Amino acid sequence: MEQPADAIGVNDGRPRKKQRSRNKLTLKKMKEQKVLIIMALPFVIWILLFCYGPLIGWLMAFQDYRPGQGIFDQTWVGLKHFRALFKEPLFYQSLKNTLGMGGLGIIFGFLSSIAFALFLNEMRFTKFKKLTQTISYLPHFVSWVIVANIVTTSLSQSGIINNVLMTLNLIQEPLNFMSDPSKFWGIVTAADIWKETGWNAIIYLAAMSGIDQEMYEAARVDGATRLRQMWSITLPAIRPVIMVLLIMSIGNLINIGFEKQMLLGNNIVADKALVLDKYALDYGIGMFRYSYGTAIGIFKSVISIILIFSFNQLAKKTGEGQIM
Repeated sequence: MEQPADAIGVNDGRPRKKQRSRNKLTLKKMKEQKVLIIMALPFVIWILLFCYGPLIGWLMAFQDYRPGQGIFDQTWVGLKHFRALFKEPLFYQSLKNTLGMGGLGIIFGFLSSIAFALFLNEMRFTKFKKLTQTISYLPHFVSWVIVANIVTTSLSQSGIINNVLMTLNLIQEPLNFMSDPSKFWGIVTAADIWKETGWNAIIYLAAMSGIDQEMYEAARVDGATRLRQMWSITLPAIRPVIMVLLIMSIGNLINIGFEKQMLLGNNIVADKALVLDKYALDYGIGMFRYSYGTAIGIFKSVISIILIFSFNQLAKKTGEGQIM
């Protein structure tokens, strides 16, 4: 039976025009979705005011900014502050510390969160599982002031860590952890892992809950152990989630803040505790060099954008987990 001309894509012997994409935004669709647009409007305004509006302050990096004058009435100096930044040895020291602690945080933070999520997912005692989850979340809501106090007390010469090591005859005399610069990065990373592992595992647990249980049943029928099921079913199933979170974490590699370093640091480990945010605070805003501090902020933002786009392209080549 011959099909009508419209059905096969021709009209009066001439090809029909391709149908426009249904996703194209039109005035009619905007009217149909006006309630959703009104609901989203406050958030759009908030982003414009507090995320994009302040970017006008980036102009200070190209000026000798002096308070009391308008932003457009300042003396323009071009790339003067960026040249000064790249000639400053302390900048490279802070960059090294930032990349070092940020890299350790990403590596061990991801491994610990995924491992903890796998551990919780394999628990069969529901009450104990919920109790463990609740306890693991609590440190996330504790301020870094309290966490730093706990860490400092535990690692002191009379603290619990030294007492345990001496009881096990692993050391003969107490170690002064907080006064050893070579241990500072490890202490900061360990404190961060203890504080955030339970919270970061939530999204992995959510992803694991969506895995088809029939796959596990089929694997058990084939004789797969729990470890084999985790390796061959669970991890591949949550791999896109892992990639997305990894890209976002890498984008924030140099945005690690300065609270941990400031609270856990001291004069002895000051060289290892200096990160970009603290460098901008101490040698920029703290010394009333607002233009210099702004230049540091621009450098951080540019590096973050480059890292996100670079690793997103890498994720696209693997075919999964890209965010753009």
